[in-house]
Amino acid sequence: MSSSSSYSNIQKTFLKYQHVFVFLAPVVFILGVFFFAPTEGSGSSYWLEYWWLLPFFVLGATTVNTVGISGSALFVPFFIFIFPIFAGFSLEPQTLVAVGLISESFGLSSSALAFVQYGLVDRKLALTLVGGAVPFVVGGAVLSFFIPEPVFQTLLAIALLAAAYLLFKADLAHEEPAGSDDDDHATAADGGSALPNDDDKLGPAGVETDADGVVTRVDRDGEDYRYDRSGYTERFANYSVGGIFQGLAGFGIGELGIISMLRSKIPVRVAIGTNHIVVASTAILASLVHVFGGQFVPGAHSIDIASTPWNMVVWTVPATVTGGQIAPYVASALDTETIKHGVGVLFGIIALALFIIARAGMLDILAGLV
Repeated sequence: MSSSSSYSNIQKTFLKYQHVFVFLAPVVFILGVFFFAPTEGSGSSYWLEYWWLLPFFVLGATTVNTVGISGSALFVPFFIFIFPIFAGFSLEPQTLVAVGLISESFGLSSSALAFVQYGLVDRKLALTLVGGAVPFVVGGAVLSFFIPEPVFQTLLAIALLAAAYLLFKADLAHEEPAGSDDDDHATAADGGSALPNDDDKLGPAGVETDADGVVTRVDRDGEDYRYDRSGYTERFANYSVGGIFQGLAGFGIGELGIISMLRSKIPVRVAIGTNHIVVASTAILASLVHVFGGQFVPGAHSIDIASTPWNMVVWTVPATVTGGQIAPYVASALDTETIKHGVGVLFGIIALALFIIARAGMLDILAGLV
């Protein structure tokens, strides 16, 4: 058996049973945290302290994955406004962003696998976008170690307003695909030759690219989508700016990125699927920088690994994974446009509150300098 055939079989098996792997991932993560992560507490009282985060994060992850935006867009404001009411204290900006990113990484990865399974991820496009965004994500994450909290809140408010505007502007309706006859397509994996046959995929899913660069993508249900990958400059600009906010505040790349995808005529379902891969990859990268990077950045307000609230993430991670799997069913049952506009209004309210809080903090900083 050739290596390409073995890889094809492994890929097909993985995607076929992705639900099993998706739910095993948080179990492995929790066991790793429990047995190996340095913590500031122990015992059942420590690990069960934040069990009440579970329903909040299931709801939040379901909402953001239904709309197709970054999880931290809701998680970070939640930690600023709701968390102190229940916990009795506030988290430092770097810590709340780290927890939001870790949770988002699992939730988006869960949802992204569902899109991969359906053949709605353009891997060539995703790889290009992730590669271009990496330095900006890292730069934003490093910047978060140095900026004062009022500045962070102001930038977060600006990001939320931009996200709200883009949500209202974006048409995220799942338009009808072109339709296809499976016998008309001799497909390969993202234009390559490693997986040349539809028989190697779940259902008739596959993709081919012709000599003119026109992509014909066939999803698992046999529907086809035709597009080209032009518009790299606009997408690079949006994902770069979004990458800075992704590293800084935990979100932004998904909201800015989806708009550039739609403007460059990428079909909506393919755009959302590919965007999930980009956001999940950059969220994982940003979370690693937030958790570990402060130790290596001179003068940074470093996050001690032991001080990372692991007793929070053991609840938020399985919650976001669950929400990521629930989201496709919610999207099919509810009006996505209604959810989208509701989230946009929420972003505007949160941004206004953040501007008010940041103004008070800025005045305190200026008073201290006088």
